[in-house]
Amino acid sequence: MAVDESFLWSVQPQAASLVGELVQQFRQNCPAIEQMAQRLTSETGTRLIDWVDHLAFPNNEPLARQLADVGYSSEESPDASIWQHSDGLFPPIRFFARDAKRLVMKVDSIADFVAAHGLHPGDEIDGLPLSPIRRARIAHNGETELWGIERHGARAFVPLPADAKLQSLVLMHGETLRLRRRSYADDREGFSLLETLLRRAIRDLGTARTCDLFFRCERLYWQSRNQAARVQKERQDRLGIGWGNHDHHTYRSSREHFSALMKVFRSLGFEFRERFYAGHEAGWGAQVLEHAQSGVVIFADVDLAPEEVSGDFTTQPLPPRPELGTVGLWCKLHGESILQAGMHHLECQFDFDAARSQLAACGIETMKPFTDFPHLRQAFTRGERWVVAEDRLQSALSAGAISTEQADRFRTEGAVGSHLEILERNDGFKGFNQTGINEIIQATDPRGSAT
Repeated sequence: MAVDESFLWSVQPQAASLVGELVQQFRQNCPAIEQMAQRLTSETGTRLIDWVDHLAFPNNEPLARQLADVGYSSEESPDASIWQHSDGLFPPIRFFARDAKRLVMKVDSIADFVAAHGLHPGDEIDGLPLSPIRRARIAHNGETELWGIERHGARAFVPLPADAKLQSLVLMHGETLRLRRRSYADDREGFSLLETLLRRAIRDLGTARTCDLFFRCERLYWQSRNQAARVQKERQDRLGIGWGNHDHHTYRSSREHFSALMKVFRSLGFEFRERFYAGHEAGWGAQVLEHAQSGVVIFADVDLAPEEVSGDFTTQPLPPRPELGTVGLWCKLHGESILQAGMHHLECQFDFDAARSQLAACGIETMKPFTDFPHLRQAFTRGERWVVAEDRLQSALSAGAISTEQADRFRTEGAVGSHLEILERNDGFKGFNQTGINEIIQATDPRGSAT
C-alpha cells in the first residue's frame, strides 16, 4: 500500500498517560463521575475517556508544564488558556480563573442528557435551544464538577449568541436536509440538488453549522437502515448521550461520481488528510477528510487503479473501468452513499471487548476483527442485508459485474449494505490501519460469502 507520509500518525503514550491520570482524578474526586464511567461501560460498552469534550482547571502552571512536556501547545483567549494536542486524539485542557475543576462530556443533546441524569439543584441549561453551544452542570462534589456540552459546529467553550431567527432557520434547513430526495434516474441530478440545498443552508447558517446539521441527518438515515445501529443508539440514548462518540463516517462512491462527492464535502469546509491505496489485487483506495469545527471525519472509498493513487483523483473525474471492484459493485447494487444508499458504516469509539460482548447478548454479531493492535482495534457488525432493486440487478448482470447465480442469490437473500463499526483507540492514535483494512474491504464484497 502506498502511504501518504504527510499523515503518519503515531501513538502518544506520554500524553495518554497524563490525560488518563487527570480523568482518573476526576473519577476519584466526584462519585457522580465514577458512576457515569461505570454505567458507560456496563450499559453502552463505551469508555468515559472517549466522551470527554474537554477538561477545565483553575490556572495551574505545574500542570501546564506537564502538558507542554507531552506535546500539548497553548493558545490564549480573553478569559482562558486552551491547551491542545495536534498529533493525537486528546481532549483540550482549559485553564480559567475559577476554582472549579470540570470534566465536560460531549453529547448530542443537552436536553436528553439532562433528562437522563437531572441537573444539579439550582442549575439550568446554559444556552438557548438550537444555539451553537449548550451546556449544563449535572453534578459536583466540592470543586470537582461533571458537565455536558452540546455542540453544533462550534469549538468555543461557552454558549454563543442565538435568536429566534437562527432557531427557525436551523429547523427549516434541518427538515429540508432530512427529507431530501435521494433516488434519481440520473444521479447527477441528485448531486445538483444537494449542492443547491447545501448552498442555501450555508448562506443562512454558515459552513460549520450546515456541516453539523447535514451529518446529523446522515446518521439518522443510516440508522434507519441498520439494525445494529438502532440497537446501539437505543443503549446510548438511555444515558442521554446519542452518537457523541462517533469516530468517522464512511461513504462509498462510484468512480463516476467521486470527484462530485469530494466537491460536496469541500463545500462543507472539509480538508483532505491521508490517502489509502490497498494494492493491485484489492483495486480500492480512499481519501480521509476532516472538519475542524464540527469534529466530523470522513473515510471516502472508491475503486482505484495503482497509477491513480499518486494523481489528483479527488478533483479530476476518474475514467470508466471495465471491471467493478468491491466499492463499485456496492454502488452498482445499492446506489451512491451520498444519495440512495446512505453511509456504508459509522464507526464509533468503544470499549472493544465490552461492546462486542454486549451487542452479542442483544443478538448483534460482529465479524472477525480486521485490526487488533494495542493502539487500534476494529471490527464490523455483521452486515445488514438490503433488498436489491431488479433494475440494478439487471444492470450489474449486463455489465458482467455479477453472475446469474449471484443475481439469483441477491434476489432471494439481498446484498450486504451497511454496518456499525466498533473501534477502540489507545495512546491517542489518530490514524487508521494502513495494511489490514484491505482484508475487511474484500470481506464486504457482495460477491463473497463472508458477509
